[in-house]
Amino acid sequence: MNATSADPAPGTAPDPGRIVLLTTSHRVAPGLLSWPAWQALRTADRVLCADAAHPQLPYLREAGIRVDEASPAAEELVAACTGGHTVVVVATGEGEPALTDGLARLAGSGRVSMPELELLPASYDLPGARLLDLVQVMDRIRAECPWSSRRTHEGLAKYAIEEAYELVEAIEDGDRDELREELGDVLLQVVFHARIAEEDAEAPFSIDDVAAGIVTKLIHRHPHVFGDETATTPEEVREHWLRTKAVEKQRTSVTEGVPLGQPGLALAAKLASRARTAGLEVPLPGGEGIGYELLALAARAESEGTDPEAALRAAARAYRDAIREVEG
Repeated sequence: MNATSADPAPGTAPDPGRIVLLTTSHRVAPGLLSWPAWQALRTADRVLCADAAHPQLPYLREAGIRVDEASPAAEELVAACTGGHTVVVVATGEGEPALTDGLARLAGSGRVSMPELELLPASYDLPGARLLDLVQVMDRIRAECPWSSRRTHEGLAKYAIEEAYELVEAIEDGDRDELREELGDVLLQVVFHARIAEEDAEAPFSIDDVAAGIVTKLIHRHPHVFGDETATTPEEVREHWLRTKAVEKQRTSVTEGVPLGQPGLALAAKLASRARTAGLEVPLPGGEGIGYELLALAARAESEGTDPEAALRAAARAYRDAIREVEG
C-alpha cells in the first residue's frame, strides 16, 4: 500500500491538519469572496457552517461546494483534522466565540497536537460600510418605534438645529470623543429625514438619492480634481466653486440662498460675504440702534476673516467662566 498524508511513517505523529475559520461581512453582497477564500473552500476536506440560513450558503452550493450544517466542539474539530485534513468553518455573524475559546483552551492545555489555525477574511468592509448598518437600523426604527414612526420633517427640524449647535460646541471644546458622538447625531438627522422622505406619495427620495446628489455636486464643483482645470491655491479653488455654483443656480441676486432664519450675526456676516465676493460696494444702512451697530461689527469681522458668531461665543464662554468664578 502506498503511503499517503493520512498514513504517517511508523513512529511519527500524524499530521494534525488545518482549521480555517472563514469570516465574511454582511455589508458585502453574498458570493463576493476573495480568491484565497475560494481556494480554501475548494481544496478543503470538509466545509462546516452552524447557521443553515447563512447568506453565503446558497452561493457556495451553487459553486459546487458541499457545506455541512454542523457546530462541532473544539475537540471534535481537532479530531476531524487529524491525518492532514483541512476543515473550513464558515463563521456565523457572531464569529464562533465558543469554538475559538475551546480551541484556545485545548492549545493551552498542551494535551493534544493542535492543527494549524488560520483566520481567513473572505470579504472586507469598504470605507463607509457601517453606514449601511445605520440605514438598516433606521428602517427598523421607523417601522417599529411608536415615536419615530410618527415623526415628520417639520417636527424634526428643531433637532437638526440643536445637533448642529452641539457639534459646533464639541469642535470649540476640542473634545474628540464628544466630536465623534455629535457627528453621529448630525448624521442621524440626515438619515432620519431621508427615511421619512421615502414615504412621500408625490416626490419620494431615499438616502441613496441624497448621497448621489452630493456626489454629483462635489465632482462638478471640483473640476481641478475630477476634470481638466487646475488650482494650486485655496483662492483658486474657491473661484472654481463660486463659478460653477453660479452657473448651476442661475440666481438673479447674491442674496438668494442665504437662509434668513439663521442667527443674526451669522446672517449679517453671510450677506457681507456675498456682497464682497461679488465685488459689490454696498454701504451699510445708516440707521440708529444696537441692531445697526451689530450689523457694522459683523460686516467688519467678516472683512477681517473673523467669524462673528464664533468670536461672540468665545467671549460669552469667557463671561460664563467669570460668572462662575464670582459665584465660587
